[in-house]
Amino acid sequence: MSGCLSQSIRNPLRKTYLCNPMGINAQLLERSNNNCELCAASRELAAYTILPATSDSWERQVAVCDKCHQYLTSQDFSDVNHWRCLTGSIWSEVPAVKVLSYKILGKLSEDWAMEAAENAYLEESELEWANAEDATNAARIIHKDAYGVELQQGDTVILTQNLNVKGANFIAPKGTIVRKIRLGPDNAEQIEGKIEGDTIVILTKYVRKSS
Repeated sequence: MSGCLSQSIRNPLRKTYLCNPMGINAQLLERSNNNCELCAASRELAAYTILPATSDSWERQVAVCDKCHQYLTSQDFSDVNHWRCLTGSIWSEVPAVKVLSYKILGKLSEDWAMEAAENAYLEESELEWANAEDATNAARIIHKDAYGVELQQGDTVILTQNLNVKGANFIAPKGTIVRKIRLGPDNAEQIEGKIEGDTIVILTKYVRKSS
């Protein structure tokens, strides 16, 4: 996930002045009420474009603060406490804000983030938009199960043998069902799934896709 800093605006003490002569899109600024649409901070704002961008429309952008923008452009999601703001923004009435919140939640492995993503309500078109970039990236790396069947984001798989879960005190037995898997973005042989409350990396050669 990436975005672009197209315009910016400063808002110290709620007094607005433009840093760029063109300014941030007036409609986007009005929609955001001069606040970050993710964390509600009132700092320097930037227009963050959600990829894949099919147009330059401001409706496909989110007004984000400098901190959110820095994290997004650097793909740094380690400050999990900062991203707790998404539990609120995921319920925004603005499609772009919901979509971006959903995409970021998908990058976090904490239970609260997974729960927020699972409980969120997105229209079919919004889900399609939210998953479009991951689908494009996943298409470059094809994940296949032990029988050569292609795996997709969100699939349910079944373990084909007992697995010793590293870092946990249990063995996941053969036949364990793992729902809503995530595809490893850089490795076709790895997926992520939740077993007994723990999110772990699983090798694709040890699973089969559930029919």
